Amino acid sequence: MNIPFNKPYMTGKELWYIAQAHAKGHLAGDGEFTKRCARWLEERTGARRALLTHSCTGALEMAAILADIGPGDEVIMPSYTFVSTANAFVLRGAVPVFVDIRPDTLNIDETKIEAAITPRTKAIVPVHYAGVACEMDRIMDIAQRHGLLVIEDAAQGVMSSYQGRPLGSIGHMAALSFHETKNIISGEGGALLVNDVRFVDRAEVIREKGTNRSQYFRGQVDKYTWTDVGSSYLPSELISAFLQAQIEEADNITARRLEIWGQYNSAFAEVERVGLVKRPTVPINCTHNAHMYYLLLPSLGRRSEFIGRMRDLGVNCVFHYVPLHSSPFGVRTGRVVGDGLPITNALSEQLVRLPLWLGLEEVQEMIIEKMIAVLEELGFV
Repeated sequence: MNIPFNKPYMTGKELWYIAQAHAKGHLAGDGEFTKRCARWLEERTGARRALLTHSCTGALEMAAILADIGPGDEVIMPSYTFVSTANAFVLRGAVPVFVDIRPDTLNIDETKIEAAITPRTKAIVPVHYAGVACEMDRIMDIAQRHGLLVIEDAAQGVMSSYQGRPLGSIGHMAALSFHETKNIISGEGGALLVNDVRFVDRAEVIREKGTNRSQYFRGQVDKYTWTDVGSSYLPSELISAFLQAQIEEADNITARRLEIWGQYNSAFAEVERVGLVKRPTVPINCTHNAHMYYLLLPSLGRRSEFIGRMRDLGVNCVFHYVPLHSSPFGVRTGRVVGDGLPITNALSEQLVRLPLWLGLEEVQEMIIEKMIAVLEELGFV
């Protein structure tokens, strides 16, 4: 038996849609499937403009350009995130300013943000960890009072919401991911959501290598030319065709993932009750998408033992990020605010992610039994 941590799901229409894209003779960016996916995102989120990209990393890089981030500017973010969150701004010469996370949701601690603001601060980048929303009302209020932009890193947040509002629709801009490890996938892929009308036109130009090509195809100009900085951020139509099949099943995919998440959560309730592991926290004002299920174990040593024992039993559990502030490049380029980010340091060593993918339902009970048995053998229960 070998249970992988992740197994990409196919709805059954992906290859058919890819064949349709080929039959139409358009495999480059912004074909029919790309436009259909963008419309769906705009309808589901309410974004002023949804622009599909080749990755969430690309969407974050576009956001950094749109925010006019430059050398010496500062961007506030959590350290417990993927490198792309910081890289997008470091590429523009900015300094990532790392603040600690909350012990309940592992999201950026909104109460520590204002202490990180300096005259050089340009933006706040909240990361919605595990598809659970940051405290966006407080973050948006801070940003408004200090004249800052908010760029949501909603890579894990498709189909999640905060106070009834879809993640990605609250900040001035947002980046989504459709990487194969996410809920709705296209192998690689992402999207930039633009919620502030000021950035819509320029976002199109940046995405099209710095040209006004989109305006040309809409008949707004009689020729297109180089008008701004930019790069090639478009996905191929093959990626969008695959994604179209996924978004047509987005509600069903989310419902099934929530069932798997719920099974885990119920099974480990007793383990948490006796105080030996901690389950995820989802605030009452958040609706999550079951992007991941994790447990917090007592220590790094215990987590390592658990992962190793489960691997021996054929079940692949994994840890997650190494905090950026403690990474070699983070030490060189970033700045830490506070007393060394103790919550980030502690929880990053305790967190273990469990397998969660569609089809796992068939073996989930067996997996849970093995996990509980291992916990018992290791003396946790």
